[in-house]
Order: sequence, then C-alpha cells, then structure tokens
Amino acid sequence: MKKRPFGGSFLTALTFIFLYLPIIVLIVFSFNSTKSRTVWSGFTLDWYRELFSDSTFLSSLEITLLVSVLASFIAAVIGTFAAIGFFNMKKNWRSPLLAVNNIPVINADIITGVSLSLLFVSAGAVLGFDLGFGTLLIAHISFNIPYVILSVMPKLYQLDRNLFEAAQDLGCTWFQTIYKVIIPEIMPGIINGLLIAFTMSVDDFVISYFTAGSSVQTMSMTIYSMTRRRISPEINAISTLLFAVVLVLLIIVNIREARQEKAAEKKEKLLKGN
Repeated sequence: MKKRPFGGSFLTALTFIFLYLPIIVLIVFSFNSTKSRTVWSGFTLDWYRELFSDSTFLSSLEITLLVSVLASFIAAVIGTFAAIGFFNMKKNWRSPLLAVNNIPVINADIITGVSLSLLFVSAGAVLGFDLGFGTLLIAHISFNIPYVILSVMPKLYQLDRNLFEAAQDLGCTWFQTIYKVIIPEIMPGIINGLLIAFTMSVDDFVISYFTAGSSVQTMSMTIYSMTRRRISPEINAISTLLFAVVLVLLIIVNIREARQEKAAEKKEKLLKGN
C-alpha cells in the first residue's frame, strides 16, 4: 500500500480542526459552571436546566418539532408520488423536470426565503391572511420535497419495470399496485427522504425567518434573537442539543444507506450466482 503524503494528511487534519474545533469549544463551554467563554470553572448542567425552564425556548421547540414533523411527512407523501410520476415519464420530459427539481437544492436559501415571503405577502393581500404558522409550514414542505424526490428516485431505478404490469395482471388495481407493491419496494428511499427532510426543517433558519412572520418563532430564530442581546451559556446549550439531533439523524441516514448498498450487492451476487 502506498503511503499518504505528509502534506495531504496535515491539510486534511487542519481542515477538520478548522471545521469542528469551534463546535467542540461550544459544546465544552455549555457545561461550564460560570458564564465565562474562555475560562473553565467546573462541570454543571445548570444551563440545560435553565434552558428547559425557559418558556420562550419551550415554545420555539414545540413549533420547530411540529413544523418539522408535519413538513417532513407531507413532503414525503408528495415527493414519493412526484418521484413515481417522474419515473414513468419519457426521458425527454423527465430530465428537464428533474433539473428543475434540483434548483431549490442548490439555490441560495435567502433567495428561496425572499421569494416565498413575497409570494405569501402578495397572496395574503388578496386572500386576507398574514405570515404565520401556515406559511412557515408551506415553506418547509416546498423546500423539503426536492430532497425526498432525490432520495426516492434511485430506488425506483432499481425496480424491475415489469413489476407494475405483473401486479396488474394478477388482479391489482393501479392504486393497489402502488400501495402494496411499489411503495414497499421503495420504502427505504422514502424513509431516508423523510429523515433528511426532518433534518433540513430542524436546521433551517433563513427560510423560516422570512416566512414565519412575527407570531411564531422556530428554535433557530430564538437562538438568533438571543445572540443579538448577548452570548449566554444557554445559547451554547441550545446549539449543542441542535447539533446532537442533526448529527444523530445524519448518522442514521448514512447507516441505512450503507446497509441498503450492502443488501443490494448481496442481491446482485445471488442473482449472478443463480
């Protein structure tokens, strides 16, 4: 085996230190017994206790979880049926539409947030509603759908194209075929898309800031409002919890994808062996 150049390993280590050292410092000082951000004075969980006794934080946490759960499940349903529709299109239609689907993924969040805000304000002036929980939920659903489609499409490509016709030949209606045959086969992709959508919703700030109005606040918006006054250990505690949730969800998604790849490889080997 060839040895890695020392310079490459050093730059890799330096990159990881640059990315994760500030997060490590934040996590460590969330357990500091004093408000100092530079001097370690002892271990404590007081800031976490104060955090969970703060009504503002609990309210924003409730809104964040409610929006994230609703948006991820609704986006999973819409994105799954959209992916099935794309899959059954002709290639000359499917390719440009998938390219359009990818635009929100690579687009800057501030552009998406401002455009959705302008849309909701214009629609609200005609229909008589204000920015609030409903607009926040719709915004989260809209930017989560592309991620679900991108998670489901690879599973659809792995399907046997004759499976749909075989199920109908055996007496299934089109709905029974999708519900009892197609959905179970692509369920791993749907769950991955659901988890990614939930992670994106919990982590979002920019789009939520422009579409939530003044009546509701997500957890990221609460953190922002707290940092404008002063940096307190409670912010370190919130950030630590948010980082832990996102990290756990990403680990689950990566483990699932790795297991699915191994299962697919084993299946291919068995088919080749037969």
